[in-house]
Amino acid sequence: MAAMRTILLTVAAMTILSTASAAIYNVGEPGGAWDLSTNYDTWASSRNFQTSDQIVFKYSPQAHDVLEVSKADYDSCNTASPVTTLNSRNDVVTLTAIGTRYFICGFPGHCAGGMKVKINVMPGSSSSSPAPASGPNASNAAPPTPVSAATNVEAMGFGLAVLLAIAGLMA
Repeated sequence: MAAMRTILLTVAAMTILSTASAAIYNVGEPGGAWDLSTNYDTWASSRNFQTSDQIVFKYSPQAHDVLEVSKADYDSCNTASPVTTLNSRNDVVTLTAIGTRYFICGFPGHCAGGMKVKINVMPGSSSSSPAPASGPNASNAAPPTPVSAATNVEAMGFGLAVLLAIAGLMA
């Protein structure tokens, strides 16, 4: 009976921890958003995107949209054949696979003006610690925290409460 309880508690703990590991990143924050003034190369390179993470594009739909495109279309800012067109002003994209995804603004001149972002998705189970900035322009500031850090703590707190309740029922 004790072995069964240990196994159930272990499985429950693993489930709880795995559901609390995905991060949510607002594109361009904390200094910007999906706009013409944000340096998206710098923004993306300072984060460690992993499968199950989400990126959120926030913008005015009268001024911008989001097109997911191929690498060739990203490089040339071609808006003719997007993979996906998003225009809700609060677009959530879940990163479901390892690899590189490419996003541009489809409004005339915006992509050429720098409104494009390349997201490199790496394998892993948690991205709650974004990669620190490096190079000559890196600041000594603390690395950016994913938007979901507070959400992860809340989820883990709830998960631990559930775990303790299960343990109490099994005692």
